[in-house]
Amino acid sequence: MKKLKEHFCFGGVTEFWEHDSQITKTSMKFSTHRPQNTKDIKGGLIWLSGLTCNEENFITKAGAQRVLSKEGLVIICPDTSPRGLDLPDEHKDYDFGSGAGFYVDATVEPFNKNYQMYSYINDEVYALFNSHFNLKGNVGIFGHSMGGHGALVLGLRNPERYKSISAFSPIVNPTQAPWGQKAFTGYLGRDQKAWSEYDACELIKSGAKHPSPILIDQGLADNFYPEQLLTNNFKEICAQKEQACTINLREHYDHSYYFISTFIEEHLLHHKKRLLTQD
Repeated sequence: MKKLKEHFCFGGVTEFWEHDSQITKTSMKFSTHRPQNTKDIKGGLIWLSGLTCNEENFITKAGAQRVLSKEGLVIICPDTSPRGLDLPDEHKDYDFGSGAGFYVDATVEPFNKNYQMYSYINDEVYALFNSHFNLKGNVGIFGHSMGGHGALVLGLRNPERYKSISAFSPIVNPTQAPWGQKAFTGYLGRDQKAWSEYDACELIKSGAKHPSPILIDQGLADNFYPEQLLTNNFKEICAQKEQACTINLREHYDHSYYFISTFIEEHLLHHKKRLLTQD
């Protein structure tokens, strides 16, 4: 693991890193922010970014460092796909391939060799993060759009690992959304049973449940709401299956980091509350 650069910020340290991933078989980058004194760390958060993003978007635009430093939280922000490859059609569209790994383990060639983003986050990033900052498993997960989808899926499939979940503008039902259908066909083929393993609505429908309430913020001026994000589908299935969930529909707000930065403190405090109550 190689540190590329660091910046002192709000009494903490923002750092950028690179490492060789055994799972994606490529070099991968991520950013972190931690309290200046690592002894002040009370818990950790994994942030998953959305389409076209990399390890820099959240850490430079969300305005989270002030709250993270104050509350004693450390965060890791991984890239959204493998890099340095030149696979067929990998760089053709913004919503598939480079910058659009969708947090699935691809089974379709040639993407199955490197696009293993579910396992990369759940196994490699989690282990590295947990060990490097001595978190003792006190970790939450959240994200935006494609990353909100990833956070919901990872959290629901691994409730013992992720103590808290939240999301901004998540793709909650990708098997029914154009973004998800395109990505899942390209990464997983046409077997929709495989798709359902990466769909938060389908997971809850089949019995997955998280012991902590899920927090979601969705802007009503979002160009992708409701065609791509399908927020109401998640609201309905959570009510049916008694999954505790708070969904805030925010009038006037769009899909951008201006929206995220407005409500980031609420999300960080949501996670801190759950992380500090863990045994």
